[in-house]
Amino acid sequence: MKNNNEHHHPKKPSPCNCLNIRRASRAVTHFYDKILQPSGVTISQLSLLKHLKQVEPITISELANVMRIDRTTLNRNMKPLVDHDLITITPGQDPRTRQVAMTPKGTTTTNSASQLWDKAQASVKDYLGETDLAVLVKLLSKLEALVP
Repeated sequence: MKNNNEHHHPKKPSPCNCLNIRRASRAVTHFYDKILQPSGVTISQLSLLKHLKQVEPITISELANVMRIDRTTLNRNMKPLVDHDLITITPGQDPRTRQVAMTPKGTTTTNSASQLWDKAQASVKDYLGETDLAVLVKLLSKLEALVP
């Protein structure tokens, strides 16, 4: 059932579809980052950690493909994770590649941050309602398909 959040008023949309989507993306990212703050990771970093947990060890290029993001963005998001000993990057079997793997501290952080992520997920579902959320997910998937 949809929660009527009177204290949240929709913002006036732009005539530009791209700008509206980017604004919404920034708002959702900020919302998740705020909830995840006690874990010490951002939503971008947690997404990387959650993907890595499922496919590790993996090369940087393969991880970028799995996450459907460019290598530059992935490298930028990995740096603080390496600095905080949450992941390691080591030479791959092919000397031209590098392998990414989670550290024990990374696993612990991912598990605790995932509990906060669950709360953020529930909040978004409660805010939008099940039906609107399902429509949003379907539309986002359709938009992502604009670029094969």
